[in-house]
Amino acid sequence: MTARHDVLAIGNALVDVIAEAPASFLAERNIAKGSMRLIGADEAETLYAAMAQGREISGGSAANTVAGMAAMGAKPAFVGRVANDQLGTIFAHDIRAAGVDFTTAASVGTTPTGRCLIVVTPDGDRTMNTYLGACQELSEADLDAETVAAAQILYLEGYLWDPPVPRAAMKKAIAVARANGRKVAMTLSDVFCVEGHRADFRDLLESHVDLMFGNENEVCALYQTQNLDEAMAELAKHSAIAVVTRSSKGAVVLEGGRRHVVAAEPVARVLDTTGAGDLFAGGFMAAMVAGRSMPDCARAGCIAAAEVIGHFGARPEADLKALVAARLG
Repeated sequence: MTARHDVLAIGNALVDVIAEAPASFLAERNIAKGSMRLIGADEAETLYAAMAQGREISGGSAANTVAGMAAMGAKPAFVGRVANDQLGTIFAHDIRAAGVDFTTAASVGTTPTGRCLIVVTPDGDRTMNTYLGACQELSEADLDAETVAAAQILYLEGYLWDPPVPRAAMKKAIAVARANGRKVAMTLSDVFCVEGHRADFRDLLESHVDLMFGNENEVCALYQTQNLDEAMAELAKHSAIAVVTRSSKGAVVLEGGRRHVVAAEPVARVLDTTGAGDLFAGGFMAAMVAGRSMPDCARAGCIAAAEVIGHFGARPEADLKALVAARLG
């Protein structure tokens, strides 16, 4: 079967609300700076009311990834649930305008579209407070088996592994992809995801996943060590290809016993780190489906990540395809 999409991603369909604030804003509310946490509807309303005027930008980890891929000329699709409300309309418009195939039906009911309230401190660090809302209603019924089977890569967002109904949908998608000889990729997403589903994530890496993305903290949490080299040694045993991002230190690709170390791209000023890992994965996979080498895939990921942290919001604003072409040829 000829691949219809380069990547089919399954993830949270969120709208990001981004506002700047001093670190004291977080400390006063006992929110750990730089963290990502899930919040309920009541806290979402209270926190939103306390935040300064900000920007509303469509987000969601895997959605950001495929938006980046589309900007680089790839053909991605996205599966994620929004509600039939204002934010849901914004999300659907934005992802389609980015060049991503998005056909998941919106929920009709009382659960609103999910949103991520992002507080950006003066050092560019971001603290994410996520109300999942309609995201958690994504189910097996939202999957089209033919679309999954016709995608070159199935990409799974670790954040969405937490709610049981979407988890079942992703398990079904894995089975369909595997049965049709397609590759499965996954991002660990966050330390709290790893700590909550360590056994599941290890099983996925050992038996179902061909390509894994994670930052150094997530990888260390996966193997319950503070030594990154030890964690990567374990990771190399259990994943066909693993990519470990290291912020300003660049990235390491583990592939068949080989280790490719790639430096980070220079950034004039870091304004907002939201989406850095998402865009790295997008750049990496866009280069991968184009037939690039593993080091070049990592370089493309670093280029995409550097672009997104130079402005507010987790979607690219510059011409990523041109940037990568200029740097990699």
